[in-house]
Amino acid sequence: MAEDAEDIVARVLRQWQRVHPGLDTAPMAVIGRLNRCAALLQQATDAPLVGEGLTRAEFDILGTLRRTGRELTPGQIARETFASGAAVTKRLRVLEERGLVARRPDDRDRRVAHLSLTDSGRELIDVLIPRQLEYEQALLAGLGKDRQDELADTLAELLVLLEGRLGGLQP
Repeated sequence: MAEDAEDIVARVLRQWQRVHPGLDTAPMAVIGRLNRCAALLQQATDAPLVGEGLTRAEFDILGTLRRTGRELTPGQIARETFASGAAVTKRLRVLEERGLVARRPDDRDRRVAHLSLTDSGRELIDVLIPRQLEYEQALLAGLGKDRQDELADTLAELLVLLEGRLGGLQP
């Protein structure tokens, strides 16, 4: 980071040091910055998605169905996308109405639905994923490739640690 540039978290840490000298604010330096980055990324308009009338959450569902390459139940999609069942149900309804996702009832239990991409859904996600990745790369353009790799590795370590401590992913 440039020597004269200061993020908002650095100011917060300095303020805490004035109020409580000697307080170990190291966790806040990491978690505060992660939270701030996440908030800013959530606020950023995902231009390629907006242009297609999709939300990030709807894009995540289409991407999940495409990358797994198989039918999934709404519960499986919820686990894969870290969303609530109710939120997934609402998003799936929109995607079905747009003809991007198809629903097939289970042969044995009619209460269970199996979801898959339609041809239109597959075509859309295949066009959008490269555009979205290009957009996300532009967001990270200020960091060189080596720094991006280092950051990804560090975040992966933290994620594994947190998943282990906070319950992790369900199979």
